[in-house]
Amino acid sequence: MTYSSGSNYGPLNPALHDEVRQRVEALRATGVTGPIPVDLVTRSASGLDPHISPAAAQIQVPRVARARSMSEAAVRSLVAAHTQGSTLALLGAARVNVLELNLALDAR
Repeated sequence: MTYSSGSNYGPLNPALHDEVRQRVEALRATGVTGPIPVDLVTRSASGLDPHISPAAAQIQVPRVARARSMSEAAVRSLVAAHTQGSTLALLGAARVNVLELNLALDAR
């Protein structure tokens, strides 16, 4: 399976449902509880989007903090610093710039 492209599966395709279910199960196996943001279990059309939702970033904070030997508070602070609001305060949704966040984490 490739992770650098979209699937081209329509919303009624059983293969899409299977992929999403497997990703949800994998997240649950790591201890994730509660609602799971859709961007953590689906792929974008290009598969290369540089942003994720703030909710998706927050779910990953404990794992990133452990992997980088940082406090969760420090990682949450960096996530907040790299969260961009909607364009012109009304277009689109808030998003986290993953590239900039990773560069900031590397600089710590």
